Amino acid sequence: MAIENLIEKVVFRSRWILAPFYLGLVAVLVILLIKFWIKLVDTLLNIWTLEGTQAVLPILSLIDFVLISNLLLIIIFSGYENFVSKIGEAEGHEDRPDWMGHVDYGGLKIKVIGSIVAISSIDLLKAFFNVSNMDHQDLMWLVILHLTFVTSGVLFAFMERISHSVPIHGRHKTEHQKQ
Repeated sequence: MAIENLIEKVVFRSRWILAPFYLGLVAVLVILLIKFWIKLVDTLLNIWTLEGTQAVLPILSLIDFVLISNLLLIIIFSGYENFVSKIGEAEGHEDRPDWMGHVDYGGLKIKVIGSIVAISSIDLLKAFFNVSNMDHQDLMWLVILHLTFVTSGVLFAFMERISHSVPIHGRHKTEHQKQ
């Protein structure tokens, strides 16, 4: 029994091995911030020389940085809270995001794929703005990849919906019962 308790303690505490991964993602967030500001300054300096849709492309790149940063933050918060520990600092804080603490692993997957679809949409839009300079085969692959992401997102959402409607002790767990 003592060995079993020791093993269970070690296994339970091993979740803290994930903490450095989340700190690494925070470092990546800082790197993205620096790259965002470099791109913003470059955009501000050069926007006046660009014509038409060429002026939109650097702005779409900035939006890409924001979407990727949002995705990272969702993964950091949700992953840490789901797999390591609750973030006590955020409890009761007025700026705590509403979704924090309510996104389970399935919900996290849906948010990640939704963000990937949004990022892919921006990249596809950038490609269409620059269609005259793109190889048609490259454009075709971008569309195929985007449709693959969209299809994956729909399938993930469908599987998540099915998994939440499986019988639990003789009843079905519905959205209403989860709340």
